[in-house]
Amino acid sequence: MTSLSHLECSLCSTRYPAGQIHSLCTCGGPLLVRYDLQQVRENWSRDWLEGAPSNIWRYAPILPVTKPEAITTLGEGFTPLVRARDLGADLGTPNLWIKDEGMNPTGTFKARGISCAISLCKELGIKKVAVPSAGNAASAVAAYAAYADIDAHVFMPADVPQANFIECKAYGAAVTLVDGLITDCARLVAEGKDREGWFDLSTLKEPYRVEGKKTMGLEIAEQMQWRLPDAVFYPTGGGVGLIGMWKAFEELEAIGWIGSHRPKMIAVQAEGCQPIVKAFEAGAERSKAYPDAVTLAHGLRVPKPLGDVLTLRAVRASKGTAIAVSDQEMLDSGIELAQTEGLFACPEGAACVAALKKLLATGFIQPQEKIVLYNTGTGLKYLEAYSTRFPRLNESQYGKLGGLITPR
Repeated sequence: MTSLSHLECSLCSTRYPAGQIHSLCTCGGPLLVRYDLQQVRENWSRDWLEGAPSNIWRYAPILPVTKPEAITTLGEGFTPLVRARDLGADLGTPNLWIKDEGMNPTGTFKARGISCAISLCKELGIKKVAVPSAGNAASAVAAYAAYADIDAHVFMPADVPQANFIECKAYGAAVTLVDGLITDCARLVAEGKDREGWFDLSTLKEPYRVEGKKTMGLEIAEQMQWRLPDAVFYPTGGGVGLIGMWKAFEELEAIGWIGSHRPKMIAVQAEGCQPIVKAFEAGAERSKAYPDAVTLAHGLRVPKPLGDVLTLRAVRASKGTAIAVSDQEMLDSGIELAQTEGLFACPEGAACVAALKKLLATGFIQPQEKIVLYNTGTGLKYLEAYSTRFPRLNESQYGKLGGLITPR
């Protein structure tokens, strides 16, 4: 099982013992899980993966669960890495790949991090959790908490996609809709957690969601025969996936499974909410809260990500960049992706297609490079957004089609 060693603050490097309940460091920095990677290097080989389960727990030695019975899995991970041949031909990029996270339980990449976090909650005896969410994390928390027999309390903006609200209610979670953004939801969780006895599962306010998300990086390394791509495009709201992948690459090199080559990490945001882009362009270490954040890509509507420092570090260390695209570009690219590759992506994932086009045009990305775009969820979670492009026929339009057909 795990080679878990300790927890470490990502900002001040203070160490914390494993096997205890932790949130943020006393300095306010997110905690990261550390492993005895020398032990892993000596005792774990890539050959072991041939008989490993086809989910994130195939990487158990570098995941933090110590008790196998605590693992809470619904089959998350090991999602398809799809060669985008037709789209690549259209864009002039013959080595274009899409990692399709829409194949996860509850339809998004959030299943990875929540599987890991809920497993640790079960191991540590936590019985009640709360999470602020733009929608998809709430759905995953509700599902995995139901499976683990843990009470889930989710706080979501009132304009959350209907699919997320219905999912959470169906799984039995206590749902609170908030007139505001995810930051307002986070404030309510923080205000109520001590009073209600909740463990706060907010992004990076606990150490384990990032561990589940890092498996996206482990998987593309394995699926590409341990040769990392030249560029990774990642839709960045809270940024945990990008942070996790960067951590995964470091750990894989430390155990000798990959070399020192790293992909350029491209943080993709929405024009209506781009705190990471603005901080990157300004050369700042941290982001500023983005005013009046608005975008139909709910997962990108994070005005002030807690992991901004770690995200910006990874982007800069990789010689990557941060770029914003419009909502219209997301929808157009989502439809293009569906029609060329048969993949119905969420707007966040479609944003990566739009971003790739822009960076090809500027020359930042070269056509011959091996490129991976992350689609973080299924478009079926965003029917309200896509319906603006495909409104249903109204009564006055029926006649133009000869009327409706009524079965006998």
